[in-house]
Amino acid sequence: MALVVPKELEELDKPSSLSSPRPFEVRFQVPDFGVPIRDFLRTREVGEFLSGALAGAMTKAVLAPLETIRTRMVVGVGSKNISGSFIEVIEQQGWQGLWAGNGINMLRIIPTQAIELGTFECVKRAMTTAKEKWKQNESPKLQIGHVNVNFSLSWISPAAVAGAAAGIVSTLACHPLEVLKDRLTVSPDIYPSLSIAISKIYKDGGVGAFYAGISPTLIGMLPYSTCYYFLYEKLKISYCKSKKKKSLNRPEMLLVGALAGFTASTISFPLEVARKRLMVGALQGKCPPNMAAALAEVIRDEGLMGLYRGWGASCLKVMPSSGITWMFYEAWKDILLVEKRML
Repeated sequence: MALVVPKELEELDKPSSLSSPRPFEVRFQVPDFGVPIRDFLRTREVGEFLSGALAGAMTKAVLAPLETIRTRMVVGVGSKNISGSFIEVIEQQGWQGLWAGNGINMLRIIPTQAIELGTFECVKRAMTTAKEKWKQNESPKLQIGHVNVNFSLSWISPAAVAGAAAGIVSTLACHPLEVLKDRLTVSPDIYPSLSIAISKIYKDGGVGAFYAGISPTLIGMLPYSTCYYFLYEKLKISYCKSKKKKSLNRPEMLLVGALAGFTASTISFPLEVARKRLMVGALQGKCPPNMAAALAEVIRDEGLMGLYRGWGASCLKVMPSSGITWMFYEAWKDILLVEKRML
């Protein structure tokens, strides 16, 4: 009996001299993160964060000399008027002295403005959404015996709450950079460079020294930040309603931002004076123990007008800074979020 084997099986049984066993291969496929990263960079929050950083950097590059003069006058170093301070700085350090500490100032303002404006936008949206939900539904109530307490959000301004949150978060995150900037500006002979300043501050007081004056800084920042953002939003909305338009143009942003900064700075300026005294008081060997003591010391030495020493220089810096920052910020938001030309 003959067994017929298919030709294909015969070929499989034959040893092949040409073929050799294939080596064992392990292949890994790297996931493509390009799309999710690109989508993340195009989110509204990232666009607002980047817009704040770019606006802050561009504003500070232009206004650095006014920041230097303002800091010297608020602290009480050198001349008591703006022109005298300009001349004094140029005579002692040359023109580059007007940009003393500007490197650390740029490093400080980029994350500060990014965090501040990003936090403001996020909290304002969250508060606005919460108010709308509570308006549609009944507000939470607490009953104590025969008394009903209604927790309504109608009286709360989303812009004011967002402004307070923005000031607190950015201050906590970037306060060490503020300390470094003040030391480099006020005492360039003791702290001639950023690396020396970091080393000396850490050697003298450890990590805690970088948070010197954090409490008065928060106390001083809270009213300014709350007033500043609240006023900007209110002025913007009121102006648009009066002109029957949806948004401000660039010159109007400049003016509204400058007015908001001027008003907020005037209201909170005495706290700013006390804050600066506390932060750099250690350099002069007479650091007040707290903000109340710093305010009392200023009043005792210079009278009530001392609480507004450097106010003119501050307004000279704050008004253009506020206006230009909002103008640049809204412009970058249009580029990154509306037109999406760069992301």
